[in-house]
Amino acid sequence: MTKPDLIDLKALAAIAAHRSFRKAADELGLSPSTLSHMMRVLEQNMGVRLLHRTTRSVAPTEAGERLISRLRPLLRDLDLALEEVNVFRDRPSGVLRINAGEEPARLLLESVIPAFLARYPEMSVDLSTEGKLVDIVAGGFDAGIRLGESVPQDMIAVRFGAGMRFLAVASPGYLAGRKTPQTPDDLHMHACIRIRMPSGKFYRWEFARNGQELTVDVPGNLTLDHLALMALSAARGLGIAYVPDSVARPYRDSGALVCVLEEWCPTIPGLYLYYPGNRHVPAGLRAFIQILKELG
Repeated sequence: MTKPDLIDLKALAAIAAHRSFRKAADELGLSPSTLSHMMRVLEQNMGVRLLHRTTRSVAPTEAGERLISRLRPLLRDLDLALEEVNVFRDRPSGVLRINAGEEPARLLLESVIPAFLARYPEMSVDLSTEGKLVDIVAGGFDAGIRLGESVPQDMIAVRFGAGMRFLAVASPGYLAGRKTPQTPDDLHMHACIRIRMPSGKFYRWEFARNGQELTVDVPGNLTLDHLALMALSAARGLGIAYVPDSVARPYRDSGALVCVLEEWCPTIPGLYLYYPGNRHVPAGLRAFIQILKELG
């Protein structure tokens, strides 16, 4: 058996993490065909199949999973060792990988990321906008950004930005001739634009007023998985949407959308950047957090 190179092992781990040759190739700066060839050579040299491949998916075999489970901590320790040397540089360098939802990513791109890249030109940012909650450690991310209620309890969390407010909004045209909802339960008499979560479940709209909390499984014949499209659909008169104020604001400013149930839509704690507290914090992440606090 020929011993594999480090780059081959890192490539194998990336494929297993992403379950995709294309996404792993993007992370490693290679073409999918080059990566596929590397894995075929690796399997030939080791004399064992490491990956199950189909036209639509890729997953480790039992042998591959066993090898990868031993590789993960070793590769993580290697990254940490290299990162510890990075602190002796005048300026951090490398790649900062962040997992965030669609709206948090947009907020970061408005000010924080431009300021970070301007101040630290030797750093680069890899921003993933997967809608689903992921294990940032297993996924190879340095940090994640979510609402406070979604941050795992074993993580260190740094709040940034102002509080957030989700609003139920509709177009004046939709509301014309209809009874405007007075309580969240009234939504059952309306067409609501529902949102499907990455898990496949419908998001249940959450309201609160004077200490009373209500969760409504709203009806509707339009389901989307994109906040901006929900606001656009509501502005086109297709129903009531429940979206962050920042998403609805341009339409509200133009009069295309108005808020309903406003007294049931309180401000909630804003977004948090979170990262593991049980390992070394990369210099790039420390610098990013500093800018986050400065602009917060």
